[in-house]
Amino acid sequence: MATPKEVTEQLIDCLPDHAGWDEIMYELYVRSKIKEGMADIEAGRTFPHGEVKAKFLNR
Repeated sequence: MATPKEVTEQLIDCLPDHAGWDEIMYELYVRSKIKEGMADIEAGRTFPHGEVKAKFLNR
């Protein structure tokens, strides 16, 4: 399992040379949120699609 530093280094290496701070921070944010979501799935912290849809449509 790669450390956060290693993942960041790999990410930066994959970005174009002209990538700015905003692009780098966006990529790190998205990857972080995906990792959190995957952990939620593995831990069973999910809701069925229909349940979520019904909740938001019945506001």
